[in-house]
This record gives sequence, C-alpha cells and structure tokens, in this order.
Amino acid sequence: MSLHHKTKPPRIDAYRVGSPRNMPKKGGKGADRGKEEHVPCKQTKVGAGCPLSPVIYDSPASVFESLIFPIKEEEFFREYWEQKPLLLQREDPSVAAYYQSLFQLTDLKELCSQGLYYGRDVNICRCVNGKKKVLNKDGKVSYLQLKKDFDQKKATIQFHQPQRFKDELWRIQEKLECYFGSLVGSNVYITPQEAQGLPPHYDDVEVFILQLEGEKHWRLYKPTVPLAREYSVESEDRIGNPTHEFTLKPGDLLYFPRGTIHQADTPPGVSYSTHVTISTYQNNSWGDFLLDVIPGLVFDTAKEDTELRTSIPRQLLMQVDIADSTQRLSSFLRSLADRLENTKELRSSDMKKDFVLNRLPPFLGSSTGPLTPGGKLPKLDSRIRLQFKDHAIITVEPDQENSDECRKEMIYVYHSLKNSREMHMMGNEEEDASEDGAETHGLRFPLSHVDALKQIWTSATVCVKELRLSSDAEKENLVLSLWTECLIEVI
Repeated sequence: MSLHHKTKPPRIDAYRVGSPRNMPKKGGKGADRGKEEHVPCKQTKVGAGCPLSPVIYDSPASVFESLIFPIKEEEFFREYWEQKPLLLQREDPSVAAYYQSLFQLTDLKELCSQGLYYGRDVNICRCVNGKKKVLNKDGKVSYLQLKKDFDQKKATIQFHQPQRFKDELWRIQEKLECYFGSLVGSNVYITPQEAQGLPPHYDDVEVFILQLEGEKHWRLYKPTVPLAREYSVESEDRIGNPTHEFTLKPGDLLYFPRGTIHQADTPPGVSYSTHVTISTYQNNSWGDFLLDVIPGLVFDTAKEDTELRTSIPRQLLMQVDIADSTQRLSSFLRSLADRLENTKELRSSDMKKDFVLNRLPPFLGSSTGPLTPGGKLPKLDSRIRLQFKDHAIITVEPDQENSDECRKEMIYVYHSLKNSREMHMMGNEEEDASEDGAETHGLRFPLSHVDALKQIWTSATVCVKELRLSSDAEKENLVLSLWTECLIEVI
C-alpha cells in the first residue's frame, strides 16, 4: 500500500489553535464552577535558555487542561476519551518551541555518554514489508553507531521512558499520574526522512502524542479490537483504508484510544521527525479492578457465610467438564453482589499498591536531593496537615511481619516520595525492589489507627490531641511516624 491514498478519508475532529494567550484556570474547591473565568496563562521557565512553558502547574487538572487546550476537560471525557481520536493543530511558535525543548535529536549525544543500553533504553527499528525489524546491537549504545544507523539505514530511534532524564517530562508525567490515578509512561520516536519505524499496530494504552520536531504523516484505522488489552500488529490487507489521515507539526497534539490502529512515517522534504508518546491506563479497566477486589470480597464474605466455607464436591477438580457447578457459583456471585451493594470499603489487593510503588516521585526540581523531614517536630498540641496527599494511599492488609497462619489485619500507608525516578516504568528491574515496598515506601499501624488516619487524610488541618486514638502516646507516635516520612507538616 502506498503512503498516500487516492480516496480522501473523513476528517478527524481537529482544532486549529492560535496563540493561547488566555487559558482557563481551574478554581479551588470553593470556586464557582458555574462561571468560566479566563486569566492570563501562567508561564514557567523550563530552564536556562529554554522557552516559557504553556503548561499550568497549579494542579494536576490544570496540567491536563493546558495540554488539551482549547478543549475543555468535560468535553474531552464526554466526546473523546475511549471513543475517538482528537487532533489539536497548534499555530503558535512559542508552543512549538516549548515542545521542542522536551526532547530533541541533539540530546542523544549527551544522553549516550550517560551509559545507555540497547533494549533497555533504546531500540533501533524499521518497518520492512509490514513487519518491525529490530536493528539493535549488544551492550552499550554508541552515539556514532546510533547516528550511522539513523542516517544510512533509515532506522527509527525509540528512546524508552525519557522522563528518567528530562526534567520537564518528569514534571508533566508526575502531575498526570496524580490526575489519572494511573501510571503514565512515555517513549520518544525519531524517524528520518521517508522512513517508517513501526508497522500498523494497536496498543493497550491511551495515547497522547506531542510532535516535537519536524513533521509526521499519520494514518489511523478503525479498531479491530476496541479498547484492546494487548499490543498487536495488524496486516495492511486486514485494516482497509484509513479513517483519518493528517500530518503533525511541532506543537501539535494527537490523542487516540487504546485499540486504535495506526502507522506513521516522516514525509519527503522533512529531514526527520521527533515525537513523544505519553501513555496511560494500561490494565486499568473495570475488568482489572474486579480481578483485584473480588478476592478480598470473597475472603471477607467467607468469614460470615457458612455456605462459602462448605467443601466443593469430591473429585470436582479431576473432572473435565464442571458445568454442573455453574449454578452453585452463580448463586454465590449473586450473594456477593448483594453484599457488595452494602459495602462501604473495597479491599484492593494489588492495583493500588502497584500504582503507588511504581509511579514517579514528586517533582521538586532537578537540583533537589531526597526528601527529608523539615520544620517543627509534631507535638500533642501541634496542628498538622497532610502533604503530598496525591502520592500516598491507605490500605488494610494481613500483617506482613507475622507469618502465623492467623494473621491479624494491619493498616499500611504506602507512598511514592522515595520512589526512583531512574527506574520509572522500567519493568522487571523494579520487581525485586518492590518486594520490600512496605519497609522502604511506607508505614505499618494497628487497625485501631484507621479513624485517626482518615481524620488526617480528610481534614485541611487537624490538632494532634483531637485525633481519634485512645492515648496521647499513640497520637504522638502516629504523627511522628508520618512526619518522619515527610507526609505531614506542622503549621
């Protein structure tokens, strides 16, 4: 199939955006949501000699809204999220300059000097006859070899998780993780002129594409698997004609839902193209959530329901066909549904913990070292407030430090303040570290502390002596533990 089609596909929902001089600012909790107030865009210096940022960092919501400007948040989730693509074509040189500052081809030389490895940090690939051909070497990445493959073999450079190295991407993605409540990864793709790195395929993530340098010609196709749960390559003869076709230029933003089949190439006359894909919501569906909470629900229900504790029939596990058991299982599921409607709290077994232990730490500036407790020590008469609320969760789990068969439940407070930016979204290499997550990323309390913790989490400020605990010693020990982890401050 040629790169261009004679039949003109229908236009994507596209917005041409001029200079965003007035961007919507999200009000606080007390703001009148019935009024739309426009204020001058708050611009932030990215770094010495870098352009001003059009991204508003007042809150996670303001970051997302400034990325999709002029589309309103409500309109985006009503009309586009998980439904159809959205193209925002910018015509503002300052936005284009800011996008270019996020990552550019010339950054590779310095990054290679930091010790990058093929496969882990960088992939070199080409699309050959509808298939992805990987051209990686072994071991460390040589910048000269990288540039040679780029220039001579027309290979695409795929740079994994650039937020590990680029501060502004760290800052954006950390806020987006707070906004979505889901891990947010990214990849940079640099493709030379008249070349294509990847064959037509679909992904298992929601994708936001920011065009940084040059131009990229895109074709989108109707999903064969809407809201796909897996990545898959699709053959050209299966996907038909594109539903949308367009070219991204610096400063443009493209969104499409998981499952959207797509391919992209750098057109003639453009020396190369650089774009970053920011992706989220992998394995974050209702189905995933059900798989996560049902085990805890069954466990808790079985404590009270004798029927759930009765034995399965003899030799059930030895039978090929267990259709006879479906009626009994259906009855159990109906009773679980009834119990669920009257349950105020659901116990997440893995999703919450996986998110908080693997997400980015707060962005505090590249020159800032690890967080350390500061300010006054909390005392009984102190007034305190929670800080980094978006980076901490409370869970109820069996006591991990007690190996007895009958383990009592404990409160665990996990947080991401000590997470490694350098290991963000790096897959299996993080798993070993996660085994010690309870010790290195949080705190453990008796179940009796749950009401006091909820007080701290839900109040703007709270006096230590008013915490719902039976003794002053428990109150002081609780707040001191939280202060030591930088989760509260004395005001």
